[in-house]
Amino acid sequence: MGNCILRAICGKGSDTKTDAAAEPGVPNRISAATAGVSALAADLLHFDITNQVPEGLSQHVTSSKKAQINWYRKLLEAWRDAKPPPKTPEDAAKLIVQTLKRHQKADVEGLLNYYGLPLAKQTGSECATHHHTASNSKLKPDGVKYELNTLPVDIKCIADGDTITVYADATIPHESCKVPPEIKRASKEYIKASTTKNVQRANNLRKTITDAGYRMMPSQNGNEILAKKYRIRLRGIDAPESAMPYGKEAKEELVKLIKGKKLKVYVYGDDRYGRCVGDVYCGKIFIQEHMLKKGFAWHYTAYDQRPELEMWEKEARMERVGLWTQKNPEKPWEWRKEQRKGS
Repeated sequence: MGNCILRAICGKGSDTKTDAAAEPGVPNRISAATAGVSALAADLLHFDITNQVPEGLSQHVTSSKKAQINWYRKLLEAWRDAKPPPKTPEDAAKLIVQTLKRHQKADVEGLLNYYGLPLAKQTGSECATHHHTASNSKLKPDGVKYELNTLPVDIKCIADGDTITVYADATIPHESCKVPPEIKRASKEYIKASTTKNVQRANNLRKTITDAGYRMMPSQNGNEILAKKYRIRLRGIDAPESAMPYGKEAKEELVKLIKGKKLKVYVYGDDRYGRCVGDVYCGKIFIQEHMLKKGFAWHYTAYDQRPELEMWEKEARMERVGLWTQKNPEKPWEWRKEQRKGS
């Protein structure tokens, strides 16, 4: 069994030794695209040797460690029987869903999220995901480059009605493989310094981590974990600027929706300001749809021509809600253009 999993991690015929048993996670030479599959293989190997499940998994699922051990025992058996063993994220996701189809849907989704495996191609009604909006938008739109599952959103990270800063758990496999080695070391040293009350050392390490685009954040078990910072621009909408009429109300509406909540973000790419442009979901709520229907944003047609966005804006116009209570509301992009001229 161990050799079977080793081949999945290192590649068939490789004589490379792995330290998965000593430090379960993603081997050094794994790409971001296959990190989840390789991490699952490494964790199954670790479980086969030690009967231990990944330490960070409890932050993503609700069931007990005893239940998690039962899952990994089943997954280990399923991996052994799979011919050939999973090689792609889709293969690994299918194996998990089919093996754990009688378990809680939230736990199965949490396990998939932990390894960065796709939810959209799950099979079986027991584990069907719920990213459909009330208007039956696509489950996962074309053009999506990757998916982010965020930690709870800090109210201070909500800039306005269409821009937020989020943090993703950098200890899970598909994020961990992208963390620079020096930042991994700094996070471990920071935890040690904090534990020993070495305040100056901890502060210096925290600055190093923050300057690199990461942050130490509290986890569900009370410990601090390394998190990656992402600036998100909601795709396809443009909310009034803070100094414009309804700018404050747009931000307040977004705060009500996402403060303290975990989000799912489908990222299409980056804009010229380095922000990730994406569709944002909070549970079953498609945030762009909500903001448009409530009249707190315009459809940003210059960058997104999806007909459903146009339809939701028209609904708000007809109902005269939000900014559409104004007789002749100014478009945010035109307002910004005038501000640039003035400066």
